Amino acid sequence: MGLELPREAFGKDVANLGLFRALVQHGKFSSVHWLSAQSLDREDLESAYLPVGSSTRLASSDLLDLYAPCQSGLLLRGQPYLAELAWMRSAFRSHGAYSLVGLIHTLAPPAVREQIGATTIAPVQPWDALICTSPSVKNALEAMFDQWELHLQQRLGARTFPRPQLPLIPLGVNLEGIKKVADNVDYRRELRHQLGVADQDVLVLWVGRLSYYEKAFPQPMFLALERAAAAGQRLHFAMAGWFPGGEKDQERYRESAERYCPAVPVHFLDGRNQAVLDRCWAGADLFLSLVDNPQETFGLSPIEAMASGIAVVVSDWDGYQYTVRDGLDGFRIPTLAGVEGGIGDELAARHGLGLFSYQDYVGAVAQHTAVDVEAAAAAIATLAVDPELRRRMGQSGRQSVRERFDWPVVVNQYLELFGQLDELRHGAAAQKSGPNPLRGNPFKDFAGFGSSQLSPATTLALAVELEAALVVLDRPTALDRCYEGCHCQRSELERLLEDLGRRGPCSLGQLLATAEPDRHQAMAMGVSWLAKMGLVRWLPSQKPV
Repeated sequence: MGLELPREAFGKDVANLGLFRALVQHGKFSSVHWLSAQSLDREDLESAYLPVGSSTRLASSDLLDLYAPCQSGLLLRGQPYLAELAWMRSAFRSHGAYSLVGLIHTLAPPAVREQIGATTIAPVQPWDALICTSPSVKNALEAMFDQWELHLQQRLGARTFPRPQLPLIPLGVNLEGIKKVADNVDYRRELRHQLGVADQDVLVLWVGRLSYYEKAFPQPMFLALERAAAAGQRLHFAMAGWFPGGEKDQERYRESAERYCPAVPVHFLDGRNQAVLDRCWAGADLFLSLVDNPQETFGLSPIEAMASGIAVVVSDWDGYQYTVRDGLDGFRIPTLAGVEGGIGDELAARHGLGLFSYQDYVGAVAQHTAVDVEAAAAAIATLAVDPELRRRMGQSGRQSVRERFDWPVVVNQYLELFGQLDELRHGAAAQKSGPNPLRGNPFKDFAGFGSSQLSPATTLALAVELEAALVVLDRPTALDRCYEGCHCQRSELERLLEDLGRRGPCSLGQLLATAEPDRHQAMAMGVSWLAKMGLVRWLPSQKPV
């Protein structure tokens, strides 16, 4: 996880950034350590995550640094892929060195399901967890594990199937921050003036990616708005987001809007711009999100709308069933999933063979998932003509966020989980299973490919005069420097050559004896490179027949 969101951020990016910030702010940790593929400056890290006056110490290191989770007892990842991390943990220390916790943001991609399923055969332990953000996700995940374990039983005769914990913990929002923005009367006036929305008009809002194949087909929303407008209340529809498919998809949305809701002005706004989003939360009267896609598992935008004090109309789908209380915070609109049968199997097969992209796969499912247009129109019309009902539902939603989805509430659930996992981990016997046999060490796995293998007993000697060897070190070509991060530094290479020149032929073990132990591996790799460059020779052993 980096320090800031990309310009075209996905929901999981927003959720992870919010979670990590909330853990630092509300978790009361003495220190928090980031493992990152990027090089993170501590001052930048503190500026991005540390609240003013906090005594929490922040640090970062490379993704392969496993000393940090050993010290803390837990490694949290904003993705659900735990199998590789479990193998790395086992190879580095032991199963009980620390707990692994991942987050499920989607279950739709088959590749994601395969990687989650890999936890069944990896050394994942009962003190590890995959956090489910909604009951729909948890139920679907348990069903997937059940089916996968049945296959392993029938295919391999397996009898035990260790699973990680599957706790239900929702995503969260910064209620006070959103409330401050949403209650800004100047923001409200600016947006409505910009869009030409009169005081008596009702502004309906969508927030999210404008992607029919990964979020929602917009036709049911357009149809419902048109039918609701027929009741007499003037409506506007603002869609704040961005088009992953570019101008072509934007034109598709415009065509559908003109065809299906000609009586309702539709405004497309840049949801990547935080200032635009702030004004949307302040200026809207009603929130509308009729998602139909299996890609969706929780849905942050209705929570943000509720935190803004806006009544919501959402589809009765996945996480929305959990977050929006029908008749209290707004209305949930009935949905109808497509029929089971051969077409679904064909879609999965086409995607599995690479004939369908993931976007086509979930998009085809979404196109054949129905949302009750008449019910949606009735809900919109009811709220449009009744400002008092909108106010009451908006207050109810905001209170629900305060009690269930505000970050301090959510962080407390994380802390309870971390404590439970810690108890399980400390109560278990120490075990170790080594590295993943399918992700083995290449120098070990393919040692038999060569005549011999470098080892502490291998006898080494200079292959050229020392001065000539040092010239090669001083003038490397671009090819010579490829993958140089896998062996020791130039100064250490020079020391190896000088030691060989002084000692004469000697074993690798003798050559490394005077070096710090934590440098032995890098220096041994350096010896391999020196041998490749023809600067060092070795006494080969006979290859067994």
